[in-house]
Amino acid sequence: MELKVIKMEIPEGCNLILGQTHFIKTAEDLYEIMVTTVPQAKFGIAFTEASGPCLIRTEGNDGELTNICIKNLQALGAGHVFCVILKNAFPINVLNQIKSCPEVCRIFCATANPLEVVLAETPQGGGVLGVIDGFPPKDIEGAEDKAHRKEFLRKIGYKL
Repeated sequence: MELKVIKMEIPEGCNLILGQTHFIKTAEDLYEIMVTTVPQAKFGIAFTEASGPCLIRTEGNDGELTNICIKNLQALGAGHVFCVILKNAFPINVLNQIKSCPEVCRIFCATANPLEVVLAETPQGGGVLGVIDGFPPKDIEGAEDKAHRKEFLRKIGYKL
């Protein structure tokens, strides 16, 4: 077995959701979740089949974001993985619906941070072991940091 670290591309102003799934209808189901949950969102979706023709299946309403999802999954080379890149929306808007999708097995991450995926590769193929999402902590939140966090959440409308 060989371990690899694969860097994911996330365009400026976008978020990426990476997960594991198991069925060909995933791309269409994720599309329906995105358009019915956050209609103004721009997004791309790609899903890697792990049997049969082993194609990368795609959906989305933004060709550039869909192409970046494809590029990310080609770099991974793992089966039954999906990538959603979204703009004009945040993962918090869609994660519960994605988690409730019958064929979704797990979410590895949802982030706008620099992202690396730890991949195990065997003669059969690749599998995601985990992710490295962003950077390590630098310090402990102080009173000023806490005030800034609370102000930010209210500014963007997530708290009253």
